Amino acid sequence: MFVKTYSSTILGIDAVTITVEANISAGLGMYIVGLPDNAVKESQERIRSAFENSGYRMTGKRLVVNLAPADLRKEGSGYDLPIAVSILAASGQMTSEVLDNYIIMGELSLDGTLKPIKGALPIAIKAREEGFRGIVLPMDNVREAAVVSGVEVIGVRTLRQTVEFLSGELKIEAAVSTGFEELLAVRGRYEEDFSDVRGQAHVKRALEIAAAGGHNVIMIGPPGSGKTMLARRMPTIMPPLSVEEALETTKIHSVAGKLGAETGLLTRRPFRAPHHLTSQVALVGGGSSPQPGEVSLAHNGILFLDELPEFGRSILEVLRQPLEDKKITVSRAKYSVEYPANFILIASMNPCPCGYYNHPGKECSCTPGMVKKYMNRISGPLLDRIDMHIEVTPVEFSQMNAGRAEESSEIVRERVQQAREIQHRRFSDVEGVYTNAMMNSKMIREYCRLSPECSALLERAMTRLDLSARAYDRIVKVARTIADMNGTMDILPAHLAEAINYRSLDRESWGR
Repeated sequence: MFVKTYSSTILGIDAVTITVEANISAGLGMYIVGLPDNAVKESQERIRSAFENSGYRMTGKRLVVNLAPADLRKEGSGYDLPIAVSILAASGQMTSEVLDNYIIMGELSLDGTLKPIKGALPIAIKAREEGFRGIVLPMDNVREAAVVSGVEVIGVRTLRQTVEFLSGELKIEAAVSTGFEELLAVRGRYEEDFSDVRGQAHVKRALEIAAAGGHNVIMIGPPGSGKTMLARRMPTIMPPLSVEEALETTKIHSVAGKLGAETGLLTRRPFRAPHHLTSQVALVGGGSSPQPGEVSLAHNGILFLDELPEFGRSILEVLRQPLEDKKITVSRAKYSVEYPANFILIASMNPCPCGYYNHPGKECSCTPGMVKKYMNRISGPLLDRIDMHIEVTPVEFSQMNAGRAEESSEIVRERVQQAREIQHRRFSDVEGVYTNAMMNSKMIREYCRLSPECSALLERAMTRLDLSARAYDRIVKVARTIADMNGTMDILPAHLAEAINYRSLDRESWGR
């Protein structure tokens, strides 16, 4: 007997529907074809044990299971449940009238219980797009998939429960869609706040500009000056996630298996802070079975690299492409996958090995050569791609002990949102460009025209600081953001001067 069920696989951050075909004929043996990996091949033994412990029997005839399309590699254990259901239907142990209506996914334990899968959200979205009535998946994935309206999300705990539901013997209510409005109602709530940081007004100003225009930042200062504290509060001043951003961000985390059973839609901007011992694959994604890396998990949020020089040189150099293209492409011999990586890079570092170069109160024990060698751990091309360089100085005791209230994140966020709205209107007709930092050269010429006075000022700065053409573009983009925050159509010399000031810690000028 021949039976078809439907499942899904993940390609990049999107789902592709897979047809699971089971055919029983005369002969012996079980064969799974359709380019399965080892995890799929091993499903035979998991299914046999699950059948025995759930009161079902494995057919004694020749069984062929085909996963179509056959030229697309199938990976992971999520095919256990659809293969098991197709075998039971083909062997006459359950009815198959409704199998065409559902996408079925789940990993089987040996006792017949179900374990969660990765990518439930993109699978649910694909099921809705292709007109399926619903999706049957493990109970631990229900909250995540229920974000998608217009498709039934059926949560099951065991193989027997699945069979009884599909056979019409057991009624299971579809999960209630949580709704975007309810989920996004808490998107602006954070435990951290900018008001926790005492002093550091110039650094707060720079981070506000970075949040408003999507600019990358590096902070250089001695230990204990507040670099990490400031960076961790960066998401609190960024605009709340839109519905589209929340869905895309959640899809990436779903594919990577980073969502728990209690998580539906991600409502806060991601903040990723990988350790300096992380590998290239962990940072940008890839592997034998490609997975999104930290740069993609930080999509629509912040990637924080603390103690930047401690990262390996080769690891830092792979950041060049995502910093420019806002995406990362992982290529294999027969296919390639693309992961979005539109993040703001916040990096921090000490100015020298001992950490006290240029410290106002402590003496640096490093020689000039040691300072230069330490700075040379960060290549010029990478530093060029960082828009703003900020020197962070220690906070004086009088500021730490002051009773004056600092500005809250909510107040700063309102100003950032106003600047973002100006950019939204500016780039409304340009696909894939949302902030000033994403402008290309043509757009810079159109939206960032400089007066003769501004041009002369920028020329002097380029010559004095020995800046590159890329640094020129970064300065102009930052100046455009400052002008937006001030509500002016034209870039004024004061805006440009402030933007130039944020390049004063460029590698070539450090320590002169």
